[in-house]
Amino acid sequence: MASKGQSTVTKPKRRKNVNNAGYFFILPFMIVFVIFSVYPVLRTLYLSFMNYKGFGEPTPIGFANYARVFQDKFFWRALWNTVKIWGVNIVVQLGLAFLLTMVFSDMKYKIKGLGVFRALYYLPNLIAATSVAFLFKTLLDWQYGSFNQILMSSGIIEKGAQIKWLLDPNIAPYVVAIISAWMWFGNSFIVLMAGVQGINTDYFEAASIDGAGRWKTFAKITIPLLKPILIYVSITSLIGGLQMFDIPYLINGKYAAGNPGGSLQTVVMYLYKFGFATGSTKQVGYASAIAYSLFLIILVISIMQFKFASRKDD
Repeated sequence: MASKGQSTVTKPKRRKNVNNAGYFFILPFMIVFVIFSVYPVLRTLYLSFMNYKGFGEPTPIGFANYARVFQDKFFWRALWNTVKIWGVNIVVQLGLAFLLTMVFSDMKYKIKGLGVFRALYYLPNLIAATSVAFLFKTLLDWQYGSFNQILMSSGIIEKGAQIKWLLDPNIAPYVVAIISAWMWFGNSFIVLMAGVQGINTDYFEAASIDGAGRWKTFAKITIPLLKPILIYVSITSLIGGLQMFDIPYLINGKYAAGNPGGSLQTVVMYLYKFGFATGSTKQVGYASAIAYSLFLIILVISIMQFKFASRKDD
């Protein structure tokens, strides 16, 4: 017992930190994320410094794979094909998205049923790439496709002079670019419209009272306030465009993959040729170096885009 005049000090009970229980809930996600996301990225980086054909033990070769990528003319040709397809794609895609955004954000029009139009414009993005490729392979077939049949029936071209939409190396990249733009412009439109709806309507009302036309309002108010959204759309479009694979491969995979200089062969298709082919052409180490070379190219261009946009803001 404590003597008189002395105070008893009771130690506080240690409380169990219930917040630690949250780690058990995120543990399944973290395990899946590490196995299927982190590990493949690190494994690919490791193999990019190895001579590895998919079997046996990897042999270290340093930066030899990256030196080979730098000297590989077919890699740079595939990169140029990818940039060319992406360049036309982004111009058409953002052009359509901007046009629709300008029309639907104009207070003078007050178009009803915006949700219906959003669904219709976004619909091509929901269609599987295999279905889109099959559809346009059928429509653009140079012998029996609907496009050439319409042109012949209209007298624009003569029979026997059909346009080889997907076989002519001077035409095929632009056709694929327009198909990709058709698939993705709805997504860009929805993102831009979400940004427009976040702008205070007082700006548009003040511009309308001052007599500003729709073009001036769009150029002086809408575009400057949409700059963060535009940076996001441009960078994500760059990443997706330079990783293009499905549409070019599915539309004309044999032609593009069989010819190393084919006009439809993208960088990822060139990577696929070495990483997932069978036989003597399989070179997993070199394919890994191509993957990281493409990553570095995308990273540098994305940083340049971001710096350029930030500099204009300043």
